[in-house]
Amino acid sequence: MTSEMPPEPRWFKSSYSDSSNSNECVEVATAPGTVHVRDSKNVHGPRLALASDAWLGFLPYAAAAGS
Repeated sequence: MTSEMPPEPRWFKSSYSDSSNSNECVEVATAPGTVHVRDSKNVHGPRLALASDAWLGFLPYAAAAGS
């Protein structure tokens, strides 16, 4: 797994994000083999780098927790 960020990562938020408060969310960017996550309130702060397989394992858990 590489934790290197692409030169200009394309960050995005979930379409399920609350549009009335755009800072209450995490943002995600992908790189080869890695998914990067950051807090939308602190875009220059720390970032979490996950292997793509770990991210895919996390998604069903997050979806179930939000229902």
